[in-house]
Amino acid sequence: MDGEVPLASEAPFGAPRRPLRKRIGSAFAGLAALAAKFGAYLKTGLLLLPKLALLSTAGTALISIAAYSLLWGWTFAAGFVALLFVHEMGHVIQLKREGLKASTPMFIPFLGAAIFARSLGDNALAEARVGLAGPILGTLGAVAVAVAGALTNSDLLLALAYLAFFLNLINLIPVVPFDGGRAMAAVAPSMWFVGIGGLVAMIFLLGNPFLLIFILLALREMPRRWRQLRSHSIEQAAFYRVPRHSRIAIGLVYAGLILVLGIGMSETHILVSAGHSFRAI
Repeated sequence: MDGEVPLASEAPFGAPRRPLRKRIGSAFAGLAALAAKFGAYLKTGLLLLPKLALLSTAGTALISIAAYSLLWGWTFAAGFVALLFVHEMGHVIQLKREGLKASTPMFIPFLGAAIFARSLGDNALAEARVGLAGPILGTLGAVAVAVAGALTNSDLLLALAYLAFFLNLINLIPVVPFDGGRAMAAVAPSMWFVGIGGLVAMIFLLGNPFLLIFILLALREMPRRWRQLRSHSIEQAAFYRVPRHSRIAIGLVYAGLILVLGIGMSETHILVSAGHSFRAI
């Protein structure tokens, strides 16, 4: 028909086509541009949060509890927000130990919580310590809740512990802005690419579209960091220069956390299942 543009499959034989590599490159360029734009908007919004009196730590915590209670009830929601607070305080404590200022945690419903700091350290090793401090304290909090749940035979506490183990484990995905990505900045930055693949896989496995936000943030952050890592500038390259023994230490802590969190998830799941079976009988 006149004026009608043929579909790609209907293009005339011999019509010039763009090489596959260029088409893929254009797609990635468009996605990167979208990530940069999204990241800029998100960064602007996050920078405004601490300046709003209503959105203090207590205010955002109450908002999050109200939001989560629509799914789980207010008791579970309050416990969940408390465990998020414990995780974030790990970052706050370590930032202070590094001599850096940090805000108190701010809660974002269905996305978790965040802290605000001008810097996470002068080098990748300091950033790794700050990044792992959250999962370390978060894991200790989950263990405490799991022990309390086992001693009191409370399915509520065991379920909270299971979720806390799971979320701290998710935070160890080796890509920025996750804590695991900050650890890998000191150990093996190339693991960031594995982390991106893991996030994509999780979207399909968990069916959680919110993970796309973190993929966009990662796509915005990774090119800058990779250029910095490969930079000929002495100052930029020095950020990622970490002594071998420190890389080994961070790697062992990272692997140890994954092991403990995996065992914690398994044990709390077994205890909750056994409790439900007992009640059913």
